[in-house]
Amino acid sequence: MIIEISNVVQSTQIFLILFIIIFIFTFRKKTTSGFSLVLTQELKGLSILAVVFSHLGYSLVSDHSFLFPLSILGGVGVNIFLLLSGYGMVTSNLSKEISIPNFYKHQLLKLYKPFWLTLLFFFILDFLVLNKIYSFSYIGQSLLGFFPRADLFLDINSPLWYFTFIVFYYLLFPLVFYRKHPWITGMTLAIIGYLMTLWNPQILKQVMYLYKLHFLAFPSGVFIGGLVFKYKDNLFEVITKQNWKNSKYYKIIKKISYYLFVIFLVCLMGYTAYYSHVGDFYWYEQLTSLLTSGVIILLFLISKFENRLFYWFGIFSYEIYLIHWPILSRFDIFYRFLPAWLATVLYLLFFIFIGWIIKKILIIRYSLK
Repeated sequence: MIIEISNVVQSTQIFLILFIIIFIFTFRKKTTSGFSLVLTQELKGLSILAVVFSHLGYSLVSDHSFLFPLSILGGVGVNIFLLLSGYGMVTSNLSKEISIPNFYKHQLLKLYKPFWLTLLFFFILDFLVLNKIYSFSYIGQSLLGFFPRADLFLDINSPLWYFTFIVFYYLLFPLVFYRKHPWITGMTLAIIGYLMTLWNPQILKQVMYLYKLHFLAFPSGVFIGGLVFKYKDNLFEVITKQNWKNSKYYKIIKKISYYLFVIFLVCLMGYTAYYSHVGDFYWYEQLTSLLTSGVIILLFLISKFENRLFYWFGIFSYEIYLIHWPILSRFDIFYRFLPAWLATVLYLLFFIFIGWIIKKILIIRYSLK
């Protein structure tokens, strides 16, 4: 269902002002360093907001200027999720040796439990509210996590193409994981992903364009994670033992260099996000998106502050990914009655609330076993 809204520019401006105010007032001094859990949640929060804003601006609302420029980072949000997944996967397996059966049991169940819960809910809701019936074969392949199509309004949940995509890498990872040289694992996954796009099997033709835009992100996360884990101590030693650090001008030079570097990264991010090569040859678009993703991650890493707004959305990012599109596209309860800026705010709060409920249901179910 495409939504028509009035006063698009005004609604976007009001929402941007509110978003910026909340964004500024939810900053606090960073209490962690490196790829901490807090940083990961912040990046996930940014990513899911980017995906939701993109779906709102370019898929749900007829006027694509709605929520611009917040809406232009959808692909970047997907890539950040994939990069973080690859990075976390390799560092976790390097920290603790896990057998292949235990890997599948732990990692896949973590993906599938909330997925099954939300998917069954929407199948039932579609039947009860919309009198919409899906074939048994469609329901079966959906429950397996296989989505060879990403139709915005025909599929149960079109963003679930990503679920099939990430499961593909999860299934491959333990089979090609090389503990001694983990960066080789990243390269192997990249080659397999690329060969898949070249093969272009008929059953995946309708989603292959999405795979082509994102197949490097997960392997890149694995590659970077392997290098960082293996050489982080040596890198730290090189940085901390430089003689110039004892110079009396060091603090001044360090501060000036830091802010110049931040300004450079912000400008680079803005440029590559705006001139994203969307619609161009898929290599251009993918590499530009990965560059934007990498710059954003680097900015978060070197930042002296953390943002609680992103952090809280990050906690419920997976659940929001699973629920947001069916609710927006088929069960709209806000945009038809309220100003668009207010509807957007309420939806974001509603998504966090539903995400919290899903987590509680799964926690209670697990505790009862």
